[in-house]
Amino acid sequence: MSKTKIAIAVSPSLLARLDSIVAEGGYPSRSQAVEAAIEEKLRRLDRSRLARECAKLDPEFEKALAEEGMGLELEEWPEY
Repeated sequence: MSKTKIAIAVSPSLLARLDSIVAEGGYPSRSQAVEAAIEEKLRRLDRSRLARECAKLDPEFEKALAEEGMGLELEEWPEY
């Protein structure tokens, strides 16, 4: 997979923490550590976005929508 270089500015304390993680063997390089952090943050944002959107749903409406027309079909369902 091809990669694109970017330049970022971080505080000295953040860079020291990043370098410490790399030095301890957590990641082979700064680049890979930063890439992993970006991927993790984006996954978290995606999950929280889904949770926010789900919170907007009206449970009663969703239940009614799911059950709409099921009365007619229940006779056709096999016994378990």
